[in-house]
Amino acid sequence: MTASFVYITTKNKEEAQRIGRNLVDERLVASVNIFGNITSMYWWDGSVQEASETVLIAKTRHKLVDAVIERIKSLHSYECPCVVSWPIDQANPQYLQWIDAETR
Repeated sequence: MTASFVYITTKNKEEAQRIGRNLVDERLVASVNIFGNITSMYWWDGSVQEASETVLIAKTRHKLVDAVIERIKSLHSYECPCVVSWPIDQANPQYLQWIDAETR
């Protein structure tokens, strides 16, 4: 089983918790970590923006990443949410088994 991290930025902690809870409840991901109060700088609408955001990092099976991305887009308030993934190359085998067991 190949597992992946999914990195998501949100406008605030409440949105991160709502999205994270949905993903976990629906067993699309085994878990999420929420990191609050980060500063993001980015281009949007022709100028550099700076905003306070909250980050979620979700752990899931690689084959569920497309479904996770689509679900996040349906729950997210941003017009173009940051949702990126990368595979977990090495990990505690029991942890990978746990991810597999806790996702659909």
